[in-house]
Order: sequence, then C-alpha cells, then structure tokens
Amino acid sequence: MVVSNKQNTHTTQEYQGLNEQCCLPAKINAFTGYDLSKTRLTAFGGLLPLIKFLKIIDFKQIVSENYISPKRKPKLGCYRMLTGFLMLIFIGFQRINHFTYIRTDSLVCGFLNVVKLPHVSTFWRYLASLRFNQARAILKISALLRFRVWKLFGKNYSRINVNIDTTVATVYGNIEGARKGHNTRHQGKKGLRPVLLFIEETREYLCGTQRRGETMNNEDVAKQIYGIDKLLPETVKEIILRGDGEFIGWESVKACMEKGYHFIFGNKRCNPPFSEDTWYKKGHYEYNEVTYQPMGWGKPCRFVVMRIPKELKGERQLKLFKDQNYIYRIFVTDFKIKPHKVIKNYDKRADVENCIEEAQKEGILSIPSKRFLSNMVFFQIVMLAYNLWRWIKIAADLHMSQEQESKKENGGQKDAEQTSSDAVLDITDASLRIARLKMLYVSAKIVTHENVTTVKYSYYDPRSFSVVDFLKFLDHKLCSENSYLPTPYKTRC
Repeated sequence: MVVSNKQNTHTTQEYQGLNEQCCLPAKINAFTGYDLSKTRLTAFGGLLPLIKFLKIIDFKQIVSENYISPKRKPKLGCYRMLTGFLMLIFIGFQRINHFTYIRTDSLVCGFLNVVKLPHVSTFWRYLASLRFNQARAILKISALLRFRVWKLFGKNYSRINVNIDTTVATVYGNIEGARKGHNTRHQGKKGLRPVLLFIEETREYLCGTQRRGETMNNEDVAKQIYGIDKLLPETVKEIILRGDGEFIGWESVKACMEKGYHFIFGNKRCNPPFSEDTWYKKGHYEYNEVTYQPMGWGKPCRFVVMRIPKELKGERQLKLFKDQNYIYRIFVTDFKIKPHKVIKNYDKRADVENCIEEAQKEGILSIPSKRFLSNMVFFQIVMLAYNLWRWIKIAADLHMSQEQESKKENGGQKDAEQTSSDAVLDITDASLRIARLKMLYVSAKIVTHENVTTVKYSYYDPRSFSVVDFLKFLDHKLCSENSYLPTPYKTRC
C-alpha cells in the first residue's frame, strides 16, 4: 500500500534580504580572532566612475589616434603607461615614487589588466624618454576630449572668458631651466614659471606650458594667444581674454586683434595722459578713459582707469599733491562699453587664483625630473588629470539637475529604491579635495564569480549610495552612446 504525503511536502520560501539580525552589532573584544583574507579590496572605489567616464568620452580611441609614441617602447604600451600616470594624479598622489602605494591596488591593476604595476623605475625611465612632441600631443588630446565632453553634456557656449596667469614652482637642486626671478614665497630661490589659461565658465584648463623661471615676454604671450582657437569647439564664436600687467604689450594686443578676441589687460608699463575734465563718479570711485598709443605700439588703443581715494584705504594723512591722494588702476581694452563696466568685467578674473591653487595641489609644483622637457610633459599630464576632475563635475552637475527635475515631476516624493537622503553625488561646487572624499575615497570589494567581476560597496557607508546612483547615470549615458554593448550590460541600463 502506497501512502501519498504530497500535502506535507510544501515548504514556504524564506526572505533572502536584509533583516533585523543583520543590523546587530558585532561582538569585538580582546579575544576576537583574526586572520588574513584573499579577498581583493580597494580604498579607491570611486575609480570605477572614472573608468566608465573614460569609456563614455572614448579616451582610449582618442589617445591611440593622437598620441605620439616616444622611442622607448614599454612593455605595458604607451596607453597604459599614460593612464597609469593619470590614475596616480587623479587619486591625489603627486610624486612618481608614490606608485608604490597603488602598485597592488586591485581596481587600478584590474583596469590596466596587470597583476601588479611595474616598478617605479619603469615609470621614471618612460618619463625621461618623453619630449616636446608628447607634450603637444597631450594638449591636443585634452582639446579633443573637451569637444567630446561639451557635446555629450550640453555645454554649448558661444561666448567664453579666458583668464591667463602664471605661477612659480620653486625647485631645489640642479634643475634644467630653473632661474631666480619673481618668487613671492621663497625670495632668492630658483624656480620654474609655468603659464596657464583657464576657461571661466567651466573652470577647466585650456592651454599653457611649463616655462623657464623667467618673466614672460610679449612673444611668449602672443604664442599662447595664437593657439587658443584651435583648442575650442566650433560653437565658441566670441572669446574674451583677460590678464594682469605681466601680459600687456604690443605683441599680445596685436595677437588679440588679429584673432578677433576681446581683451582686457592690466597696465604696469604705460603712462597714458587722462584729462581732468572727463572723470565721472560711480559709487565711491571715479573713472576715466583715453585713446593712447604707447611707444613701440603699432596703433592707438583705448585705456580706462579707476581712481580710488586713499581715504577709503585707511590712510588719514593726505599728500601735498592731488595725484598722490589716489590709487589708480589702469587697463587697456578694445571694449566700447563704459570704463566702470570694463573694470567690473576684469574683476571677475580673480577666480583664476583659485583654479591655480587647485592645480598646484594637483601636482604642477612637483618637478619629477632634472630634464626640462620631461617636466614639460609631466605638467601637461597633471593638467589633463585636473581636467578629468572638472569634466566629472560637469557630469555630476547634469545628473543632479536631472534628479531635481524628476523629483519636481513626482511632487517631491523619493523613489522606493532611494534609501539615503544623500543619494545624489553633489561635487559640483566642491573643491577637488572634497570631491575625492565624496567620490573617490570609498572602499570597495572586488568579487570575481564565474569569470564575471563585480565591484561591491558597503551598505553601511552613506557615500556608497551616491556613488552607485552616479554609476547608474553613467551606465545610461554609456548605453545611449554605444549601441554595440552586450545585452546583459544593457539590462542594467
């Protein structure tokens, strides 16, 4: 006789997700056991958004088509060597010997497809083989990436402001090209004097170069001005160039006139005569203008001036002569607007000091080699890494604006999947140091199962939600730009 017990074989499914027991604290005391683990971990989990971003902007293709390989042929190849330098600087290390700290990082090695990075001496020798052609190629790569980023993220500027300035990199030892010059922090010390041009609207690096430690002459300024338009997208129709008194000269003014740029340069060399009858007051200050041709200039130019009473500066005792009771700010420009509007436009240039300070913290003050040409190439690599941060901020800004619009459409209600109030990566207005804390320095676990590698972030780290949400945004962008992606990847988009 056979007895059927099918009615007793039914089992209920158990919930596999998180429960209250998972939130219980671990019991850690002096007798807690310890051991080594073979699980691959990384302290730079935020590199995964960078890896996705490089794929979106076709970084590998642009580098392979435009980078000029030096005579030295490394085993890793030029692309992976250049990417290794960018990874090092993007993480925040400024010295080549800092490769020791990321040599076995699982995320860096996984992206470069190596078990561990080569010895530091390999990167030293490769950098020593780089010359002027590589520096010019990296500047071109940065321009092509700018075209791609602006097109992808809707940055269609027709008018931009370009600010030019120099800084001083103090050097110690026998460095080629080092000179004693204007060094405010280290008087009498040798240094190099790089020049940098920044776009005000996006705060990204446009062009520039590592220079010898000498004051910039007019020919060098004109050379930088002539190359600006080649590095900008075709949507830019109007360029306003602003610089301090170091860049005034007929060669720089002539270059702006020939290229059709508007310009405002501070004056430290000319002494134009202003009429006493044409002063007018705006607020607490007085303004004037005159058309004047300095000695050696090819044609007359417009000079505007701002006169500030010394009483406003805290000086109570007035001078004997009237001219000694004022502080003058003089500028040369081709604008036809009122002098006070010209000077107000020039004062917006002050933000370039903040850009230079961040570039200094990124590594332009680090002089890795005694060879000047190698330092010139390293300067361009540092500024390319600086631009990568700026472009990721543009992507994060677009993501944040889209999230705000979606919340307005939903009546301010959050999605069910959004478990944290800080799920949007807000690094738009943050400095690069704060951006690293929010996006890059997030620990992650790398798991490989059935030949599929997954990066897992901690559920208990509040930054993980914002990083994962930003990764989803990049996935959607990557799927929309590439139709050849595999089907399993598209399902995540």
